Amino acid sequence: MFHHTGQRRTHKNNIRLALLLCMSAGVVNVTGFIAFGILTTNVTGHVAVFADQLSNGNFSSARMVGLWMLTFLAGAFFSSLWLRLTTNNKRFAFTVPIIVEIIILLLVGYFGYGFDYSIVSTEIFGGSLLFAMGLQNALVSEISGSVVRTTHLTGMFTDLGIALAKSIYGDVKTKAALRPKIMLYLVIIFFFFFGGIAGGLLFKRYYYHTFYLPAFILMAVMIYDMFRFKTVLFFRRVKSKRGLHSFYRR
Repeated sequence: MFHHTGQRRTHKNNIRLALLLCMSAGVVNVTGFIAFGILTTNVTGHVAVFADQLSNGNFSSARMVGLWMLTFLAGAFFSSLWLRLTTNNKRFAFTVPIIVEIIILLLVGYFGYGFDYSIVSTEIFGGSLLFAMGLQNALVSEISGSVVRTTHLTGMFTDLGIALAKSIYGDVKTKAALRPKIMLYLVIIFFFFFGGIAGGLLFKRYYYHTFYLPAFILMAVMIYDMFRFKTVLFFRRVKSKRGLHSFYRR
């Protein structure tokens, strides 16, 4: 899911990535909203709140919202920069941002019970989750070539609407080309919703420990991807050695 980029990346890779990471982001989005009263997976809503607080002279609240937007940006910046600095080692490049996100989610889940609803606590917990989501969104966007976005749905609904309109009035070739895209958009939307519903239901019982669920999903995805990558490399080496042996026998 993480190691195939560019022309080597298939529709199936994007479907798997969207399914699991959109579900993870959906859980974080709703759980973060219930737990801390803020949106943690996108910046659009924060821009509106930021403008509203500034216009009303609530500079303290505006400062907090502004910091949240910057932390999302910082997460995206860190993820993208790290991928470029570690281009020659794809295993190391893709796993580190995921590990950072997992650590943040585990820490929020563990220390969430000490949340005292103060401005400082809200800034810390909210900022941490926004950083994690910015990191994930940039990582997935870089890997998929900006095809998959896992933390918000505005672009997905827009792209789905455009694709559906084209599929109605387009020719046969256009319709065939649009089917995989429509399927991907539907997967992203459905599993983001599904993750949100799951997060809302689980929070009623497990409270802040609900953040362990997206951390577990990310951990499972990372381990699976690393194991699969090593397995593919192993069989390639075996195949290569067999080819050399057959060549020397000739």
